[in-house]
Amino acid sequence: MTSFVALLRAVNVSGQNRVPMAELRRALGGLGLTGVETYLQSGNAVFDADGDDAAEHAAAIHGLIVREFGHDVRVLVLKAAELAHIAAANPFLAGGADERHGHVTFLCAPAGADGFAGRELPAQEGERAERAGPVIYLYLPHGYGRTKLNNSFFERALKTPATTRNWRTVLALAEMSARGS
Repeated sequence: MTSFVALLRAVNVSGQNRVPMAELRRALGGLGLTGVETYLQSGNAVFDADGDDAAEHAAAIHGLIVREFGHDVRVLVLKAAELAHIAAANPFLAGGADERHGHVTFLCAPAGADGFAGRELPAQEGERAERAGPVIYLYLPHGYGRTKLNNSFFERALKTPATTRNWRTVLALAEMSARGS
């Protein structure tokens, strides 16, 4: 068994793409996934499954959400070990940055480096962004609601869908998924 984390993009936001977490847990269990837990109402699930193909699980969960809930939303699935690495590699925390201002933007598909490297970011004073492979670490002291370094910006710049979680959620999901590993 392998432990995974599923990140659903844009569910339960402003009343759109409603997916009740209790129903999601039940439905994921129907796919044969075990130890299913959800975190918050924003589309975060941790589960164990046979096999280690995250893309296969993402496709199965996407199909389930379309069938069960009628929403065509992106689903990104990561192995627990991948999320643990992402949580351990935050470049801003080594410098003593305040964790409350941290976020991670997860890229849902590979993106070329040219969309980010050398680009002037629309950052406010004190904001920082650093790409590390399939994620972009963000430090946003003015808050995510006030930044222009959001999903829309990175999706346009990198030409790939993305989903963002605050640092507390990243740590909680890493801890939850480590229990099943």
